[in-house]
Amino acid sequence: MAIHPIEFRYGTPEMKAVWTEEAKLKKLLMVEAALAKAEAEVGLIPKEDARIIAENMEKVSVERVRQIEDEISHDMMAVVLAYAEVCGDAGKWIHYGATSNDILDTGLALQLGDSIDILEEKLARFKQALLEKADQTRTLVTAGRTHGQLAVPTTYGLRFAIWASEVGRHEERLRQMRERVVVGQMSGAVGTQAAFGKEGIKIKELTMKNLGIKAVTVSSQIIQRDRHAEYMMFLAGVASTLDKICLEIRLMQRSEIGELAEGFGKKQVGSSTMPHKRNPINAEQVCGLARVVRSYVEPSLQNNVLWDERDLTNSSCERVIIPEATILLDHILRKAINVITGLTFYPENIKRSLNVIKGVQMSEAVMIELAKRGFGRQKAHEIVRSASMKAFEENRFLKDVLMDDPEISEKLTEKEVEEITDPERYIGTAVEQVEEVLEKEGYRQRKL
Repeated sequence: MAIHPIEFRYGTPEMKAVWTEEAKLKKLLMVEAALAKAEAEVGLIPKEDARIIAENMEKVSVERVRQIEDEISHDMMAVVLAYAEVCGDAGKWIHYGATSNDILDTGLALQLGDSIDILEEKLARFKQALLEKADQTRTLVTAGRTHGQLAVPTTYGLRFAIWASEVGRHEERLRQMRERVVVGQMSGAVGTQAAFGKEGIKIKELTMKNLGIKAVTVSSQIIQRDRHAEYMMFLAGVASTLDKICLEIRLMQRSEIGELAEGFGKKQVGSSTMPHKRNPINAEQVCGLARVVRSYVEPSLQNNVLWDERDLTNSSCERVIIPEATILLDHILRKAINVITGLTFYPENIKRSLNVIKGVQMSEAVMIELAKRGFGRQKAHEIVRSASMKAFEENRFLKDVLMDDPEISEKLTEKEVEEITDPERYIGTAVEQVEEVLEKEGYRQRKL
C-alpha cells in the first residue's frame, strides 16, 4: 500500500529508478565486486575468486537480503552474506578488509552520480526554455516592479535572461560539485586501512578506478558529510531559483494583473466549486515542494557533526532526506520546464499595466532629462517628486502635471514630455543585455 506521495504522485520514473531498493543493492554489489577485483590485482585474493564474485552479482535478490537482515539486524552484513551464498567458496573473500561504509558510502556516490546526470540534463533543458522565452520576448516591454510597486519599465526578455543566467550558474556549480560528491572510499574501520595492510591506498585507488569514480584522499570510517551537505545545499539552491521564477509567474497571473498564464488543458478543472477558475497549480506545486527541499539543508549540515571517527546519527536521516530531496527537485524541475514552455502572454494586459498609474513610474526618465537641461540632479529629483505626488493625489497623468509647472514647460515641450514618459522608449540596454546572455549561453549556435 502506497503511503508517501513520491510513491504515487511526485517524481519522474528515471529519477525514482536511481533510488529504488533494487538500484541501491546493485550499486553495493558493484562496489563489492570492484573491491574484490582490486584485491586480486594486488595479490591479496585469488583472481579466479574475484572473477566468480563479479559474475554472480545478478543472482543476489532484495528479498534474500531482507530475510537475512531480519535475522541479524545489520543491513550491510545481510548484503555480504546474501552475496556470499551465490558465490560458493569464492564468497569467503567478499568484503575482505572493508567496513560497512566503505561499501555504503561508495554505493551512495554511484547513486549520486546517476542523479547528477539526470539533474544536469534537466537543468540544461530548463535553461534552454528560459533562453527561448528571452529571445521571443526580448523587446516585450513590461512594467518593472520593486517592493511590489510599479517602477521604471523593463522587458520580459530581460527577466527570462536573468533567470537563464542564474540556471547557468547552477550548471557550473553542479559540474564543480561532481568532483567532490561522486567519490568513494576504502578506509577500513576507522580510516587507517589496517585490514588491507600496506596495499591499502593502492586497493582504494584500484577499486574506484574499476567503478569509474574518484577516491577520497582521506576519510574516517565514513566519507565526511560536508560533501553530502554541499549536494543538499545545491538542491536547495536550485529549488529556490525555481520557487522564485514560479512565484513571479503566479504574481503575473493574478486576475487584476493577468499579464501571462501557465498552460491550461481543455478539460482541466480549476476549482470544485468555482467553474471559472484557471489556477497556476503547476507553479504553485513547484513553490510548495521547494520548501520541502530547502528544509533538508539543516539536517544535512548536522549530519557532518558526528562523534569521533563516526556515529550512526547520519545514517537514518540520510536514508530519508537524500533520495527524497533529489526526487522532489527533479520533479519540480520537470514541472518548471512545462510551466515555462507552456506560458501564454497577454499583450493588452501588459500594456495596461504600463499605464495603470498614468505615467508616474516614468519619473526617473523625467528627472534625468531635467538634470541634462541644467536643473542638476538633486533639484530635478525634488521637482519631479513633487509633481509625482500631485499626480497621485489628483489621479492625473504625470505628463499633464509636469506641463503645469512653468520651470518644466520652459525647458521641455509637450511633445518632448510625451516622448520622455513613453515606457517603450525607456528600456536602456535591456535588449542588448538579452542578446549578450543568448550569445554567452550559446543559444544562437544551438538554434542553427
